[in-house]
Amino acid sequence: MDNKVYLVKCPDYEHVNEKLAELMALMGGVSQFARAGEKIVLKVNLLQSATPEKAVTTHPAVVVAVGRMARQVGAVPIIADSPGAGLPYNQKTLERIYHTTGMVEAAETAGVEVNLDTTYQAVSFPQGNLIKRFEVISPVLTADGVFSLCKLKTHTFMSMTGAIKNNFGVIPGLTKPGYHANLQDKLHFAKMLLDLAAYVSPRLSIMDAVIGMEGNGPHTGTPRQIGWLLAATNPLALDVVAGEIIGLDRAQNPVLLAAEQQGLYPHRLEQVELIGADISDVRVPNFKLPSTVFDEAGLGPLTWLAPMLKKASSLQPHIIKDRCVACGSCYQACPVDAITMNGYAHINDKACIRCYCCHEMCPEEAVELRSSWLYRLVNRT
Repeated sequence: MDNKVYLVKCPDYEHVNEKLAELMALMGGVSQFARAGEKIVLKVNLLQSATPEKAVTTHPAVVVAVGRMARQVGAVPIIADSPGAGLPYNQKTLERIYHTTGMVEAAETAGVEVNLDTTYQAVSFPQGNLIKRFEVISPVLTADGVFSLCKLKTHTFMSMTGAIKNNFGVIPGLTKPGYHANLQDKLHFAKMLLDLAAYVSPRLSIMDAVIGMEGNGPHTGTPRQIGWLLAATNPLALDVVAGEIIGLDRAQNPVLLAAEQQGLYPHRLEQVELIGADISDVRVPNFKLPSTVFDEAGLGPLTWLAPMLKKASSLQPHIIKDRCVACGSCYQACPVDAITMNGYAHINDKACIRCYCCHEMCPEEAVELRSSWLYRLVNRT
């Protein structure tokens, strides 16, 4: 696949229209990726019901700009996603999240539709290295092509969520926990994501890195000014550059490690051709990575102990009782039934697999990640 990544500086969302036009001009125009009459899914990141300024979801200004450009070449764009693990993929959920995230207004402004079809199908993918069958939402199956409009954020389980991880949204919500339950190892989960990205095969991946998220993302982190728009035809190349932007060492990036193991390219910066900027122009100083990134890094030559020490040397999700409203989001998201509800949520630490889905999906930020004495020892500075 193409190893080119295109970058354009974009200081704020007021300039997205003109800056995205510059970005597409570098790539030869949107007509390279969509033709008249084609149905194009704008696959946004709509993790959960969060307003745009929280930097949890793809910003509506990016969606408006891409939707307009697709319409200008005669394509028929439709906004679609299945929100995060534990959320039912139904019309009520979609309507609530579309409204809160600004997608309804974006659709009206751009003259495009939002998807309300909540059906999905099991599809065969014999080419997959690890996974050869996926459940995929219908709008993706019936589309002529997919534009992946991802967000640059940190992620407590996968270190970073970008172009490859964005494809996980084509899996219907309540089906997602099953993937976490069956693929508890980060590298195995990353290999599944690579297979899924190969199946979806987005024609174009555009990354909203105007304002990203640092810290314990993808939901409870902190918005961070980055100031760039990125695009590529190869989502893996886009993630290589995104990792460099936030200072994520490739040794702590499961997607890149899995790609290298499977012989997929590019998985290193030197294999990527940057167009529009040098990497030194876009690196963000002192970007806060997730506290989970360093779970095993401090073991040094004792990394062979990591499987035995996984729980003791990793962060433990803990319920903050005063914040918990017993909404059940964490209960629905947990892939191994480690959470029970009795006035507030309770986490069974022995059953917990440290996937952090509960932390990711709690709308009240009532799940915090606590460190053990061994975690502090392993990650001492």
